[in-house]
Amino acid sequence: MRITASAVGGEHAALMKAALSRWAFLPFFALLMWFACSRGPQQAPPSAGGITSGPEMYTDYCASCHGVTGKGDGPAAPALKVPPPDLTVMAKRNGGRYPDGHVYQIIEWGGALASHGSREMPVWGVAFRPLSHENQKQVSERIRVLTDYIGTLQQKWLGVPTSSF
Repeated sequence: MRITASAVGGEHAALMKAALSRWAFLPFFALLMWFACSRGPQQAPPSAGGITSGPEMYTDYCASCHGVTGKGDGPAAPALKVPPPDLTVMAKRNGGRYPDGHVYQIIEWGGALASHGSREMPVWGVAFRPLSHENQKQVSERIRVLTDYIGTLQQKWLGVPTSSF
């Protein structure tokens, strides 16, 4: 029997192909494990009774558009058709009185109101329902905590107070 280079090469190629197919998942598995470990410990959403603080909620849901200080200069603001409003002047524009009821409604139902601008503002009331396990009382509490925090961002107003919205 005569052994040729092509016969050995073909057999070797077949053996290599079989060996590689058995271990082909390893790079994918290693990459998957690296990604999972590199993200660090994951935090669960707040529990049924654990509403996060106003500053945390603002950072998570508002700062990307409205900016850390509420002036409408967040990193996502340039991508919007209508710039996000400056949240720090709402009381000033309302005769020195923070319009918390109006702000609450905008957060709950979105920014379709003419005073807010466009419909680009998310409807956070709907977004908070799954976080609150469909409990409307908890949804309302989340919105109230966020509304109250935005109230703390208001610029000082030195004029005479007038009526609310």
